[in-house]
Amino acid sequence: MPPSSAQPGTTAATAKPRRRRGEGQWALGYREPLNKNEENKKNDDGLNVRDRIINIYSKAGFDSIDPADLRGRFRWFGLYTQRAPGIDGGKTAVLEPEELDDRYFMLRVRIDGGQLSVAQMRAVAEISRDYGRDTADITDRQNVQLHWVRVEDVPAIWEKLESVGLSTMEACGDTPRVILGCPLAGVAEDEVLDATPEIFQVYEDHIGSPLFSNLPRKFKSSISGCSSYCTNHEINDIAFVGVRDSSGQAGYDLFVGGGLSTNPMFAKRLGTFVRPDQVSEVWAGVCSVFRDYGFRRLRTRARIKFLIKEWGAEKFRRVLEEEYLGYALPDGPAPELDPGLERDHVGVHRQRDGRYYVGFAPKVGRVSGTKLARVADIAETHGSDRIRTTADQKLVILDVDEEQVESITAALEAEELQVRPSTFRRQTMACTGIEFCKLAIVETKGRAETLIDELEKRLPEFDEPLSININGCPNSCARIQVADIGLKGQLVMNDRGEQVEGYQIHLGGGMGLTNAFGKKVRGLKTTSEELPDYVERVLRRFQEGRKDGEAFAAWVARADDADLK
Repeated sequence: MPPSSAQPGTTAATAKPRRRRGEGQWALGYREPLNKNEENKKNDDGLNVRDRIINIYSKAGFDSIDPADLRGRFRWFGLYTQRAPGIDGGKTAVLEPEELDDRYFMLRVRIDGGQLSVAQMRAVAEISRDYGRDTADITDRQNVQLHWVRVEDVPAIWEKLESVGLSTMEACGDTPRVILGCPLAGVAEDEVLDATPEIFQVYEDHIGSPLFSNLPRKFKSSISGCSSYCTNHEINDIAFVGVRDSSGQAGYDLFVGGGLSTNPMFAKRLGTFVRPDQVSEVWAGVCSVFRDYGFRRLRTRARIKFLIKEWGAEKFRRVLEEEYLGYALPDGPAPELDPGLERDHVGVHRQRDGRYYVGFAPKVGRVSGTKLARVADIAETHGSDRIRTTADQKLVILDVDEEQVESITAALEAEELQVRPSTFRRQTMACTGIEFCKLAIVETKGRAETLIDELEKRLPEFDEPLSININGCPNSCARIQVADIGLKGQLVMNDRGEQVEGYQIHLGGGMGLTNAFGKKVRGLKTTSEELPDYVERVLRRFQEGRKDGEAFAAWVARADDADLK
């Protein structure tokens, strides 16, 4: 009997092999769009929407916006429509996009390297106050997100940002997004090298270029010489990581293909040594491989991590060198990771020039324009013109003289910006959540703030490193899979049989030497109401059952499932 794949009247010997369906890879000749997003990008480059926003939409108002621009190309300039108020999480995946849309926007301000001057911080603060109902969030990509923005106000916002050297260009969309950098670049005593020149060379050479404004999906970059690896190279699409070669020369190890969301993957080392003067060219080469060979048929498989998974690091490196660079990169060393280092740069620490930096923690990144203005004032009053955002929703002020440390610490803490925070304040992150995000299912920021308050009351002596990351949907903007306790928002049943907001629980994730995605214990969920009780319970069991010096993730790996419930 012929196999089921054969056509009627054929045999296994005569049946023609099926041709594999194309993935939309340009380099293989698949140039025709295979989905609506690709069609929109082919019809018009997203960078062209800027002129329409300025000349048409800001004058004619929200109702004049072409839907293809509204839910597509606006992202090329950092604009997403907010979630309309009053829509519960059960309707997130049911309603059409136009039913979820509010008439206001989230606006993401791009802050490459996390570097801000006092004037730039003031500009962001004033925009928040004047145009965004005083809302602002520090993200885990070193950006600032504003809310309640009207399209009528966007040109004025851009003018103010550009007057101080900031932009929203390619802050979102299928583009090269903000380039992460160590907030201590150039001042850390123990850094491998200062990556600031490379960050801004890549920005000047490639950001806003039509060569890279139509990628298969978003492209997240980090370039850092930080010895505590604070930009999380393990989960970026491309990461240049500071190392020294056998001769002592400082350069970069290259990682490609990291990312979380619903299919988490750690980046792969290509095993190359990249000199600082090669970074911009190599970055463009990797981005070009992604542009030309990336999978464009399905949005769910369009990130570069899927290409790396299919090809492997060796083939990717070969294609990069032979087809795009035209030369071979030398082999190089891997970074030397330290399992004991915190990555967030919170606290008071000495700089290489003898001055100090002061890192501080707003609750889960939630601030306001008013508070950002106070940060600018405090920095200026204490002689600093350099403020930094971190990849953990924190802020840092550089260049503080030793005699000013106690004064600046007191001023920040008077604003509820703690320099010496509890473990829970320091290491809890949360995404935007259902308050503003159209993808979210549950509340996050408010829940996280309540959780911090409860844990500080219930476990005041707990001082072990412990990350708690809270996400409103499966997409992992808050990095739930690499947290000690990762909480994925979903609707769950409470003990009264009612469907309520809650979280699936991931335990024991991490990066660095302990690269691991958190494990999911079968059926382990909690309602939002019971969340503080659950976290307290599992942390008390950890304290009771841990071995000397054992980290939470290590305890989770050997604990019985019953101890994790």
